[in-house]
Amino acid sequence: MHKLLFLFSLGLFLSCQSMDNPGKTSEEENPAAPGFLQMESDPQAIQIADEVMAAMGGRAAWDAVDTLAWNFFGKRDLVWNKHSGDVTITNPDEKSELTINVFTGKGTAKYKEQEVTHPDSLKMDIEKAMNIWINDSYWLAMPFKLKDSGVRLKYLGEENTTDGQPADKLELTFFETGNTPGNKYHVYVDKKTRLVSQWNFFSKADDPEARFSMPWKGYVEVDGILLSEDRGERRVEVVK
Repeated sequence: MHKLLFLFSLGLFLSCQSMDNPGKTSEEENPAAPGFLQMESDPQAIQIADEVMAAMGGRAAWDAVDTLAWNFFGKRDLVWNKHSGDVTITNPDEKSELTINVFTGKGTAKYKEQEVTHPDSLKMDIEKAMNIWINDSYWLAMPFKLKDSGVRLKYLGEENTTDGQPADKLELTFFETGNTPGNKYHVYVDKKTRLVSQWNFFSKADDPEARFSMPWKGYVEVDGILLSEDRGERRVEVVK
């Protein structure tokens, strides 16, 4: 599963003008994060990425969101303050609580209410917390990250989703970023709603077949933005 690095988070906090401001170009309404591979991306794919952002509530609304909270696959709960960078991860099965600041890389760890103080153990837990946030936040908010650092976008034409809905198909590949930069995604954008309706995941960019395909359904509104909860057999449950 492709995971974002700290650099990716920088693009989430760049301010921009309101989508309601007339005369603005797509790039001004939804500027790319530093390091987005614009010259290697298709203009049509970039335009579709901007349409997705608008359909999800708009860049200004995304930037304005302060805190997001969600349950990942019934395994763990996350609370992420986008502005401060503070993340808290609780796992009922482990009886653990990990914290990380994605800007500073500092954090804490507790297991059964006992704080981890040994430097090596704490370092491992902080790395674990960062990796969890990278992975789980991508599952939550990928449509807002189509123009992130190190991302290359290609337009693959029109294709129906597995449930027969017409969509525009984008290919996401990555350059020197993330824990697994060799990953690839095919992202389906619904022709009518302009919301992401499916993604296919490839472990390697040259793999002929996807490792899995999942729907993006069950959109809910939170603080002016839309987030998908339904991934078929799995759920990303948003705490409202």
